[in-house]
Amino acid sequence: MSHAEFSPSNLGAIPMDTIAAASKNVGDILALAIEYAPPHAAVVVFDSRCDLAVALTAAYRNCLPAASFIDFDAVTPEAVLAAFSPLAASDLVVLIQSTSFRLEAFRIRVELFKRSLKVIEHLHLSRMPGAQALDYIASLAYDPAYYRGVGYALKERIDRAQSGMVDSGGERLVFASPFESAKLNVGDYKEMRNVGGQFPIGEVFTEALDLEAVNGRVRIFVFGDTAFMCNQPEKPITLVINKGRVTDAIDSTPEFDKVLENIRADEGEVWMRELGFGMNRAFTRERIVNDIGTYERMCGIHLSLGAKHGIYNKPNFKRKDTKYHVDVFAITECVMLDDEVVYKNGAWIA
Repeated sequence: MSHAEFSPSNLGAIPMDTIAAASKNVGDILALAIEYAPPHAAVVVFDSRCDLAVALTAAYRNCLPAASFIDFDAVTPEAVLAAFSPLAASDLVVLIQSTSFRLEAFRIRVELFKRSLKVIEHLHLSRMPGAQALDYIASLAYDPAYYRGVGYALKERIDRAQSGMVDSGGERLVFASPFESAKLNVGDYKEMRNVGGQFPIGEVFTEALDLEAVNGRVRIFVFGDTAFMCNQPEKPITLVINKGRVTDAIDSTPEFDKVLENIRADEGEVWMRELGFGMNRAFTRERIVNDIGTYERMCGIHLSLGAKHGIYNKPNFKRKDTKYHVDVFAITECVMLDDEVVYKNGAWIA
């Protein structure tokens, strides 16, 4: 596969000096998080449908000069699958996708993980044009001392907490329950079955052991709409939570009403499940990207609406009946676990 020369003309709105930053961030992910090094093989499957995909491909070319680079749009699906065939355990596959690659019934990341391959996946890049592409590149910065230090400290506090509270600026959401054992997405894969996943990273998440012990109000400033995009209403929406269910949405919008209607139509009521402690400092209440799966790492609290949360099994939910997991993002003024403040002034306190 040829190694193209990248010039400002085919990077669109992304300045050339950003490639250096992207290369630094990608290099740190490879070395510090994924722990990839030759002589292990590497295959990078990319497309060139948006500026961000082109920029990331350039960064990976700088960091993986010996890798095989495959233009997804220039070959057949069979050729892509054939490139994976010779790979052995701990080899690397990178997927740089303006949308999401489809290979018929082949669920790419799942199947690659089954073969003990390391995987880095960049998804829905075309949703983040212009300045958002620069924020995405910034979000790939990997600081192991921060992510692992704060991440494991948060997990330890969550796992021993008997209660929690989110203050969203005058409204309080109270978790009068211990929490499920927290899961980490902080770039440390030593205790995990799979190495890698979707980037950017930066999150610790859990949910109440007793979902009905969640009550109060929470002000949200972004929600995932029916197109899986970040929707920012003109003024925050206040969710009223009774026994773990959304019973009212004050200052709602037609778009948010549609989200709630869809959930109620299929699930009967709107449960609140995930409590996510986002850690990625590239994303804030002011710095928002369109793609909900990317923005989910935003530094602050996010919650999920709908009964679906496959990580934690609850006896009153049958997996086949749970259809929705809609991320909503809380104005995060303060977070407490028991009587201890763990978030204040826009940062986690570890």
